[in-house]
Amino acid sequence: MRFPSLPSSLEAALVERGYETATPVQAEVMQAEAAGRDLIVSAQTGSGKTIAFGLAMAQQLLENRDTIPFSERPLALIIAPTRELALQVSRELAWLYGKAGGRIATCVGGMNPQQERKTLRSGASIVVGTPGRLRDHLERGALDLSGLKAVVLDEADEMLDMGFREELEEILEATPETRRTLLFSATMPRPIEALARRYQRDALRIATISEGRGHGDIAYQAVTVSPPEIENAAVNLLRYHEAETAILFCATREKVRHLHATLQERGFAVVALSGEHSQSERNQALQALRDRRARVCVATDVAARGIDLPTLSLVIHVEIPRDAETLQHRSGRTGRAGKKGTAVLIVPFSRRKRVESMLRHAKIAADWTDAPDRDAIKTKDRERLLAKLLEPVEVDEADRDLAERLLAERTPVQIATMLVRAHRERMPEPEDLIANTRDARREAQKERHRPGFEDIVWFRMALGRRQNADPRWILPLLCRRGHITRNEIGAIRIGPDETYFQVPRQIAEKFADSVLRTARGDGDEEPAVIEMSARGPRDAAKGNRKRHHVQSNEDAPRGKAKTSFKKFDRTKVRKAGGPGKPPKAAKDMRKSKKP
Repeated sequence: MRFPSLPSSLEAALVERGYETATPVQAEVMQAEAAGRDLIVSAQTGSGKTIAFGLAMAQQLLENRDTIPFSERPLALIIAPTRELALQVSRELAWLYGKAGGRIATCVGGMNPQQERKTLRSGASIVVGTPGRLRDHLERGALDLSGLKAVVLDEADEMLDMGFREELEEILEATPETRRTLLFSATMPRPIEALARRYQRDALRIATISEGRGHGDIAYQAVTVSPPEIENAAVNLLRYHEAETAILFCATREKVRHLHATLQERGFAVVALSGEHSQSERNQALQALRDRRARVCVATDVAARGIDLPTLSLVIHVEIPRDAETLQHRSGRTGRAGKKGTAVLIVPFSRRKRVESMLRHAKIAADWTDAPDRDAIKTKDRERLLAKLLEPVEVDEADRDLAERLLAERTPVQIATMLVRAHRERMPEPEDLIANTRDARREAQKERHRPGFEDIVWFRMALGRRQNADPRWILPLLCRRGHITRNEIGAIRIGPDETYFQVPRQIAEKFADSVLRTARGDGDEEPAVIEMSARGPRDAAKGNRKRHHVQSNEDAPRGKAKTSFKKFDRTKVRKAGGPGKPPKAAKDMRKSKKP
């Protein structure tokens, strides 16, 4: 849908930025039914919400003109949960209302509050900020909201989750009742509905989120790994996808620091983003990603909202999100504005059921797979290198002279080989992962069996850990008693009171006869009992536990019968001793108990 009729200043700004058609949420807020009304909007992150509420409040700001009239007090207020989101909203509204003379003031934590107060006093038509800093300016008298015409709560669900209810209520109470209130939220839990009922009037509900899945432009993958392989899987995922920009989400600041250092050591151009970084450091990290000086960002959930990088195509959940909403907001950093993206969850074996439940709750169909191995990454590298080298290029005279000199010194095969090698040297080495598929585990178990021990018989010896059994003296004993070599004895399993060991089936009968003939001690020495066993150590342990459980129940003492007591009757006591007085026997009993 094309944009409807707009003031010429806004229309020129959209054309200059290349906006031709409106996204679903932008089209909905500009319908005639929504004009001038309070709105409750459910829209997926990355769907163009900022431009949507920027256009929605144009009627209140411009008043059918092309420019915003000067006002000493703010006309519009946008509240966002995080610094990054507030700064992003401020940048978007700056170009949207730039030709209309809009003056934007940004008030966020980590910035100079005195400079912010100076900007507010100079007359800002639109104020964008986080709840804590806006409340501070309001209490200090630097922020006057009496002339406000429109209020926008962006990512309202996140603000309530972060504990900003008191700040929001104090700010909204300071605004005039005639204001227009626009509430944007990806989810609509009960606290959001309660907030809407309290501060909105006859609000129109708009929902543009698809019911079928969390985000149509994101391909979800779930990679199962063993817990020690999580970081190696993250390295291989980065190498396999080779995204122009990627974000790796962790749960804690400590994990961000550790993973950031690990990726730096492996040669990745990486930056870190968490709550322990100052606003200046955050801005520098984001600018490095925009300038392509860095391609990877390791972050906590502070970056789950408000990060808008056009080249971001890969999100890796190194640590599992705490809930389905966090999963969607993290993943929503990619697949924005109609572009395709990939979100990968690294799932330890023990957490698979929890992740499956989370995906069902979020209505997301993920492709379960293994982490890419070295061979898969090399195959991808070859494909990418061939595609890059076969692209058409413009050659100037200097490049042509250099190419001809190289051809004179080296053969084409040598030049191509050096080019491939130079390309690979710039790329971090993939990690060798332990195979985690069921077939691979079976093969690994087969490889652990020694040759000749595929078909074995278990033998039992009546000695265990309580008798100080140790393979160092058990093995020579078995060789001496059974007339075999140590290479003919397989696995040895030592239990509390008995030891099991393997003998190849083809020599089992011979071994049994030998230990029977040698079952006599030297002098007073009592020989160890060695016999063939019909079951292995695991089955024996299960049987012992079951037998011990039965015996412990049989040996348990029977409970004594409870002594029955008659209910105490106060009426009889009062009759015996007079009204309100204890009987004589009771008095005598108390006297006898005194020391």
